[in-house]
Amino acid sequence: MSVTNLEKVMKLPSLFEGCYTSRDGVPEFKILVDGKWRQSSGGATIDVKSPIDEALIARVQSGTAGDADAAVNSAYASRKKIRDIPAIDRINILNRARHIIEVNRDYFVKTLVVEAGKTHESALGEVRASLNRIKMTMEEARSIFGEYIPGDWSEDTVAKFALVIHEPLGVITCITPFNYPLFSLVAKVTPALVSGNSIVIKPATDDPLSSILLSRVLQESGIPEGVVNLVTGRGREVGDTLVGHRLVSMITLTGSTETGKHVARMSEMKKLHLELGGKGSAVVADDADISLASKKILEGALKFSGQRCDAISRVLAFEKIHDELMAQLMKDVVHWKLGDPREKGVTMGPLINEGAADRVQLLVDDAVSKGALRLQGGTHHGAYFEPTVLDNVPLDAKIAWEETFGPVVVVIPVKDLDAAIKIVNESRYGLDSCIFTESFYTAWKAAKSFEEGSVAINDAPAHGVGYFPFGGNKDSGLGREGVGHSIDEMTRLKTIQFNLAPAGLGKVRQQAKM
Repeated sequence: MSVTNLEKVMKLPSLFEGCYTSRDGVPEFKILVDGKWRQSSGGATIDVKSPIDEALIARVQSGTAGDADAAVNSAYASRKKIRDIPAIDRINILNRARHIIEVNRDYFVKTLVVEAGKTHESALGEVRASLNRIKMTMEEARSIFGEYIPGDWSEDTVAKFALVIHEPLGVITCITPFNYPLFSLVAKVTPALVSGNSIVIKPATDDPLSSILLSRVLQESGIPEGVVNLVTGRGREVGDTLVGHRLVSMITLTGSTETGKHVARMSEMKKLHLELGGKGSAVVADDADISLASKKILEGALKFSGQRCDAISRVLAFEKIHDELMAQLMKDVVHWKLGDPREKGVTMGPLINEGAADRVQLLVDDAVSKGALRLQGGTHHGAYFEPTVLDNVPLDAKIAWEETFGPVVVVIPVKDLDAAIKIVNESRYGLDSCIFTESFYTAWKAAKSFEEGSVAINDAPAHGVGYFPFGGNKDSGLGREGVGHSIDEMTRLKTIQFNLAPAGLGKVRQQAKM
């Protein structure tokens, strides 16, 4: 059955009626500025099509630079509203938002399926992760407690003490990716709001609907008007205006390395949190559990069709176990079924659009032309790219170094751990890698040697809900994300010093006896 527009796929509850209208039988979603849902000042819209079959499912506003400016001004003018709410009440507001999402879980799941091409299981997992991330707001809040520093440990501050407190930055611009449009936004707005910041959201153009629904939920949960703003539109117009705006204090972006570098160039003195691309390596040592390694490699490379920054993007297999690993991979890969993500038994749906599939095709064809063996898949039909296995991929192939963002297992034989470490660290990326081994010393050497933000032992890299901190080195980004750690990124320290000497309350130094 073909996908049709969102209103016919499901009837959204009355909660969401204010954020869209219907035109020609297709829902047309609005932008949120200063607490009001309205059309773009330019009057133009953008078609949102499902990657499942290219059906038109909705329209969103094609925001203008003026809309982006108005959103920032609203957030700036409203920043004191959220800051003045007691922290416990901010947490209660977010818990109400969590409850509203829970009540409307099926609508969020269906939206993710049709707008991002996720399987039901994958979409449900993203909604669950979003709910869990909000649930952890109390853990986040503990990072705001601050610090007391007695001054009598230093000669020049004996009669003093200081409090070091966390303060909100002000206005935070949240730019989200297409691969996890709901969870990525939750992971940004939760710490931003609980620490007292106002926000402007710029969702991915390919699948902005779940972000719009979440913004409506936040509004309904009791966030003061003007604190949460959302503008859909093209990156070069809306995104650039938000990034370069003088009233924005921080930019948190999850996206490609190229976009991240562009943002960094435009941001001037703003605080940046950039979660960018990766080239995750899976090193398989000669003492690895081959069955476990194969299962985890396929999961890491093929889940959500490889469209993840923490995906396993290449496999560095020790020569001694190479043939055994390849046999196991070929045995296991047949369980990954490509098709309409709404159909039972399908484990892989389409890439976000046909252009993304064309790009992956170029990488695969380049590798094969340079000597790689194509053992499985390697072609695509529209946005649907087959689960693919390439063996003996030469190091001069582009796919050995470029982020794939597609369902391709890239196997490169290596002599030993030192050879694997050399390849891992020659990458311009430094987000995640992993190693499969039964030896503690091999695992420890790899973990200490890899120039990565995260290293997994006997597992595929996975950021999950952010319980463990993650983030990239080199071209993979700046800063760290995760429960508690995101608060550090979204607050600034202020030191307040107290001189107790005038009141005679300070400690008095003793004269040293000779």
